[in-house]
Amino acid sequence: MASSSVSSMILFIAAMLVAASVAGTLVTSVGDVSGSIDARSADAAQTIDTEIDVISDPGSDAVYDGSTVTLLVKNTGNGRLSADASKPDVLVDGQYVGASDRTLNVVGGGSEWMPGDVIRLELTVDLDPGEHRVVVIINGDREVFEFNV
Repeated sequence: MASSSVSSMILFIAAMLVAASVAGTLVTSVGDVSGSIDARSADAAQTIDTEIDVISDPGSDAVYDGSTVTLLVKNTGNGRLSADASKPDVLVDGQYVGASDRTLNVVGGGSEWMPGDVIRLELTVDLDPGEHRVVVIINGDREVFEFNV
């Protein structure tokens, strides 16, 4: 009878150890999933709050001066955006314009691009006469601007 209770005790202890290790693994996994969901929801909220509009006149001579494309872009979303020239992705006629070939300044001064503010985005590019297309992407929001030279 004593051997029966000893073997039951050993099985009980083994079962408790297995249950504890499974519970520890599950707690760690749930914590990782929770952290991932928090990060994704913050990114999604930023994307939802971001909206821009290019307000430049495509028929104006001020858009291209022979070496620089100048666009006025308004923050029409609810969130503030970085006024760092490296933040938006910019394509001109399908070619990526690197951060070294663009400048970004908040019209009226300021270091942040607040809702309702306009920035002057200047792109150093050589364009041939004809139709051209600029795509500005920031935080997932994409705006297309077409003009003629």
